[in-house]
Amino acid sequence: MAKHIKATKHAATIKDHAPIDRAATKVLVICGGMSHERDVSLSSGHRVGGYLEEAGWNVATHDMDSELLPYLSDPKTRPDIVWPLLHGANGEDGSIRDILEMEGLPYIGSRAKASRTAWSKPIAKNVVRKLGGLSTPVSVALPESTFRELGAKKVVDLLVSSLKLPLFVKPTQGGSAMGCTRVDKASELPQAMVKSFAYSDVALVEQAVTGTEISVSVLEIDGEPLVLPPLEVATPDGDYDYEARVTPGPTDFYVPARLPEDVLEAAQEAALTAHNTLSLRDISRTDFIVDESGTPQFLESNVAPGMTATSQLPQAAIAAGYSLSDLYSQLVESVLRQHRADK
Repeated sequence: MAKHIKATKHAATIKDHAPIDRAATKVLVICGGMSHERDVSLSSGHRVGGYLEEAGWNVATHDMDSELLPYLSDPKTRPDIVWPLLHGANGEDGSIRDILEMEGLPYIGSRAKASRTAWSKPIAKNVVRKLGGLSTPVSVALPESTFRELGAKKVVDLLVSSLKLPLFVKPTQGGSAMGCTRVDKASELPQAMVKSFAYSDVALVEQAVTGTEISVSVLEIDGEPLVLPPLEVATPDGDYDYEARVTPGPTDFYVPARLPEDVLEAAQEAALTAHNTLSLRDISRTDFIVDESGTPQFLESNVAPGMTATSQLPQAAIAAGYSLSDLYSQLVESVLRQHRADK
């Protein structure tokens, strides 16, 4: 469910510039890869590529495979700009961005170092709390080896007595809610840890905050932030898992979120603070739980947010009245005008 709204508080001013020959500009969308989120990445890449083609760009897509580097270096295929839409490892841990920087290719998105900071949920939480002043649920990060060496039951008992129930367990790295579990009873915690360790060697265990789940997306157009309206996620059972994220179904989305105006503005400010504090660039999506006091509790920031039909950033943009073809084109043109050579 999406509702159209007026322009957001933080809206980029689109300036007049010399036109760019879109048909002559090679835009490469990199998607796929071998992470757990391959299918989501492929869907994101092909949808973005389709919208750019609709706007007149010369678009190609390429998987993250052994043919990519020759493709990037060959004068016949070398792109003018790259949009990396890899989700999970390689896409969000900074590695593909390091490759593009060594190739001297301009690309859309945060630089490698900032990507690595945001990719690690515990580090990102600490940075936005200490440097940005944002609230974030109390948490600990524990490697699988800790449970083996200290005894799983003893560690589980300590987690419950210290952090208190309910808890939320998730991999410290990864997205699309893979390996995430809400724990309401102590007996559920061991299985939640096993599920998390299937996706990462380290698990983040944090206090589960009761409230409204929202996301706020930020785009930068010619150096000015465009903060989209907060999008609320509402599921029948309150579990926004992987299937709910990638499959159209009973999940409802409200844009703007069904929250008071001052809370909506606070959420937009918090998302912009996270974007800036983590040194993110061009595009990001930050997830929050707005607690009962109206405070946005930071969960994570995504440097390569999903761009599928059910993804939150595109839904928020459409509800705010933007054409995705135009919005994505503005982002591409903004980066091209900067003449980046990220080395």
